[in-house]
Amino acid sequence: MFYRPKDGHDLPHNPFNALVTPRPIGWISTRGADGRDNLAPYSFFNAVAYTPPQVMFASLGAKPDRPGTKDSLANINDTGVFACNVVSFDLKEQMNHSSGGWRADVDEFELTGLEKGQCTTIDCPFVAAAPAVLECELRQIIKLEGAANYAVFGEVVGIHIDDRFIKDGMFDVTAVKPVSRLGYRDFSVVENVFEMGRPGE
Repeated sequence: MFYRPKDGHDLPHNPFNALVTPRPIGWISTRGADGRDNLAPYSFFNAVAYTPPQVMFASLGAKPDRPGTKDSLANINDTGVFACNVVSFDLKEQMNHSSGGWRADVDEFELTGLEKGQCTTIDCPFVAAAPAVLECELRQIIKLEGAANYAVFGEVVGIHIDDRFIKDGMFDVTAVKPVSRLGYRDFSVVENVFEMGRPGE
């Protein structure tokens, strides 16, 4: 089949995000200027540069109590910092529960029963049970096409790695079993890996 997105697809569900998969989940933690903490997953997320290390996530849509935006983006606009928590298979239920459209005054750490850690380089909480955490300083926010679509870019200024997941000097993703987002309501988990050298290596 072929279709133009502006004309519709005539399928029961939009296939777009099922075609760009798997996508890592940026479980973004923030602290507002009012001191309230927030935690929410974003499936349009990835690393975008090595030097300096940078990540991005896209905030799409708005909440009734946050006109034109969502809690994460509002907090980052106010404070200029955020943390990305790696979602392991063991944390999948808490991650999913934190995705609800909760009021701005709801602390998703408390809602999901997750213990907080305190970032070292920025004033921000993180998921203490996360296998790895990226502490980020905001570099830019870009308005995307669409009513409330924004891309947030941050420089990674601090990294936490749970020592249990370092094996032979490398981060062992098969032990972490990171969760990724597929299309529709589907998720996946990394359990098997294979290695391929680049040409000339």
